[in-house]
Amino acid sequence: MTRSVRRTRRMLKVTGAGAAALLALSACSSSDSDSAKTSDSSASASASDKLSGEVTVFAAASLKESFTALGKEFEKEHPGTKVTFSFGGSDALAASITGGAPADVFASASPKTMKIVTDAGDAAGTPATFVRNQLEIATLPGNPDKIASLKDLTKSDLKVVLCDKTVPCGAAAEKAIEAGKLKLTPVSYEEDVKSALNKVVLKEADAAVVYKTDVKAAGDKVEGVEFPESADAINDYPITVLKESQNSDAAKAFIALVQSADGQKVLSEAGFLQP
Repeated sequence: MTRSVRRTRRMLKVTGAGAAALLALSACSSSDSDSAKTSDSSASASASDKLSGEVTVFAAASLKESFTALGKEFEKEHPGTKVTFSFGGSDALAASITGGAPADVFASASPKTMKIVTDAGDAAGTPATFVRNQLEIATLPGNPDKIASLKDLTKSDLKVVLCDKTVPCGAAAEKAIEAGKLKLTPVSYEEDVKSALNKVVLKEADAAVVYKTDVKAAGDKVEGVEFPESADAINDYPITVLKESQNSDAAKAFIALVQSADGQKVLSEAGFLQP
């Protein structure tokens, strides 16, 4: 046999062995990859299955309808969990949190009230803005006083209600009134936006400056009037897991639902603006 033929056979053997090795390595890699995917999927499912217990959410009053719906959805997705809400003025909720009230999640109607919690070191991580909200005038059904602008609320014969200036809806209303260079004297300042709206629903006031979401939630119990100055007072809503959370995994999962496409759809349908 000639040297040339022997060399050619040796090369073929080496090439064949290399190809076999590559095939084996590829198969092994593919198997490892599939295994990793299966493992990741199992871990994800396992993590989801492990969620249980109570999640306590402190949230701005204006979030009541949409968060209640999301709470039910969360419990449905994670059997064994229970979401408990405390709705109210963001300033009062922030004070409760810094005062030691047990909670897992805080959703505020403004960065200013969230800052009370972060400055006290009670937030775990950086709060994220998940929606925005804009003001609207709520009038009696049919708008019998023919209110068409923010300036109309300055009429002396009208009983107008505002949120207290310490809560986000009140601070936003004050900002809008200043933007319109108006002087408005309300008959009362309410502790949160739902209380302000309720004055109109009960016909104890002719109008209230509240959020669009609250007007929408009230249905035919009130009528909404938009005003251009509201564009100067749009509130960002931040949300965070709290440092002393006793169920941080479930708290993070609830926030993930709020920020998800499904969560954002519920909030958008309630009248909230995208962040």
